[in-house]
Amino acid sequence: MKLIGVVLCFLFFLPVYGEKKGKTHREPLFGKSQAAYQVTSNALKGATFYLVSGHGGPDPGCIGKYQGHELHEDEYAYDIILRLGRELLKRGAKVHFIIQDSKDGIRNTYILKNSKRETCMGKPIPLGQIARLQQRCDAINRLYRKDKSKYKRAIFIHVDSRSRGKQTDVYFYHAPGSKYGKRLALQLRKTFKAKYGIHQPNRGFDGTVSGRNLYVLRHTVPYAVFLEVGNIRNARDQQRLVIPDNRQALANWITDAIVKDYKGK
Repeated sequence: MKLIGVVLCFLFFLPVYGEKKGKTHREPLFGKSQAAYQVTSNALKGATFYLVSGHGGPDPGCIGKYQGHELHEDEYAYDIILRLGRELLKRGAKVHFIIQDSKDGIRNTYILKNSKRETCMGKPIPLGQIARLQQRCDAINRLYRKDKSKYKRAIFIHVDSRSRGKQTDVYFYHAPGSKYGKRLALQLRKTFKAKYGIHQPNRGFDGTVSGRNLYVLRHTVPYAVFLEVGNIRNARDQQRLVIPDNRQALANWITDAIVKDYKGK
């Protein structure tokens, strides 16, 4: 899928398990129009993922302005996470959505209205930063200890906030010293660079990979990567967020990289 412009009641939903190829399944978190999906391949059969969108509940994260509207980080990160999860499921993976919204689903609109409905797998999200981060780390670690998969990865998606004039490419963090977190992060960068080479050959791709001592990377057991998908205040980066096809392309490209990393296990 080609990117346009600059590329780029608390209800508890049970984890979604990889299913047999060809059978139609449903995931309510995706919303009514997207709930049904089919497993189209076994490319990720036996893999388990813990998907986490940044902020949520009482904390919208960073906020940008777009054509008189506010763009809230948590809403765009959540939409990308849902799209990513759907692609992983279609390839036979087992997926846990750590942050959940019982209403929003995948949305094909530019402006994603903010809400405070998000929960951490059915539990209210605390406002305090450390409590909020520890809650999602605890949820991941509990699931990790029960899952029998040999390939288990946590994926965190956030949106950055910098000066309006600072355009950024997607960049990737892993925990310092994490061999397999770094390997996935490098594969993500390699895949994104290749996609840019196809869709925008004259632009190039400057996304970086680095180890960073982030709380969620320190306190979660599975190997993990942390993605910043753009500057929410930059007009060109905003196109990566507000255009639904671009959010889907991000999900597709992340999935492609994960499949390549999984095959290299």
